Amino acid sequence: MVEKRDMFPHDESLERLPAADLEKRLSQKLRQLIQYAYLNAPGFKARLDAAGLKPTDIKGPADLPRIPVLRKDGLMRLQKERPPFGGYLAVALNQVGHVYQSPGPIYDPQRRERNTFGSPGIGVGLLAINAWAYQITPAGMIMDAVLKNMGFTVFPAGPGNTDLQMQVMRDLQAACFAGSPSFLASIIKRAEEQGYDFKKDFNLKYALAFGEMGGDQLRRTFSEKYGIRCIGGDAYVTADTGIIAVSCDENAGMHVSTDMIAEIADPATGQVLPPGEVGEVVITPFDEIYPLIRFGTGDLSMLITEKCACGRTTARLPKIMGRSGDAVRVRAMFVHPRQTDEVMLRYPQIAAYQLTVTRQDNRDEMLLQMELGSEPAELEQWIEALRKDFQETCRVRFDRVEYLPAGAISQGAKKIVDKRVY
Repeated sequence: MVEKRDMFPHDESLERLPAADLEKRLSQKLRQLIQYAYLNAPGFKARLDAAGLKPTDIKGPADLPRIPVLRKDGLMRLQKERPPFGGYLAVALNQVGHVYQSPGPIYDPQRRERNTFGSPGIGVGLLAINAWAYQITPAGMIMDAVLKNMGFTVFPAGPGNTDLQMQVMRDLQAACFAGSPSFLASIIKRAEEQGYDFKKDFNLKYALAFGEMGGDQLRRTFSEKYGIRCIGGDAYVTADTGIIAVSCDENAGMHVSTDMIAEIADPATGQVLPPGEVGEVVITPFDEIYPLIRFGTGDLSMLITEKCACGRTTARLPKIMGRSGDAVRVRAMFVHPRQTDEVMLRYPQIAAYQLTVTRQDNRDEMLLQMELGSEPAELEQWIEALRKDFQETCRVRFDRVEYLPAGAISQGAKKIVDKRVY
């Protein structure tokens, strides 16, 4: 392993290069990454060897499909076989600032993040509320760095507690909010329920509100009704690969970062699909700390390769269109059946269960349906304990509980059903 250094510095000029020149530069960075990862990440070396490949076989993005896709299930298996990081940590642990967890569980050493949001200096002298979680997942820390780079002073609020967030926002005259669109909508709704004129009585001017499917409508409402400027529009960020894509002012899709290569692949075969076809987003980040080459996110989208009206030539993802795997994103957090099974197994009274996700009033709602083999003695206390356990493990709460007769949930039924329509 080598000393941690920025081997792949961010270069904004790449975003506007002609397509052929951009391809050439990305190919150079990819060859360097493959050689580096082969020498420093034993897990990747084993993967390349198993595929019968040498580092020199990968000359550019067109050669990447020769490497099998690494998905969450495979990474989780590798981390169990070769703890703690499956052989993909390419530096010494004492050179890593933080370690996070994503659903599975999967443990992610902190990668090098490049700021791709907003304009430096826009927040000087202003306060921002950061409502992303600062623990377990990297979202809070990533956004903290983004906000500070823009000049904001940050109040590290974390998620939840709508009343407290509203009070802090008003007391401190916060000018910026960072969090999910639905959570900002909840804060505004609570303020209006308490008789405030949000636009007049609060000082919110900016929002970095993303992370949810269907967020466009809420961002339009923030802008048109409350005069809040939504910086960067939408963004696509995962715990495993960091900031993948951010939309521009043209709002014509999310531009893929030049700090990585994004492919759209057939979920069954891993082979690359042409622009305009929907498939799994597969990411190869240029990262010397944790080189997850050809990592399958499980998210579905497609690539737009035409030059954007903003002048950037980078490929764009129009939006995230769903999931190819079993995990479902709820209120900007992934919920995986392995996590829900883990919780339910602690409660032997539950004979079968199913979670259904819908969307009401621009908010994700989760219904827990259960068949009980036996009824708990103190049902209300039992449900509250289950609710608390579920939130601590899955990092979101279910909204309602419904009890079903025996046999209502068919054997082999999906544990999480997504019925949202956007």
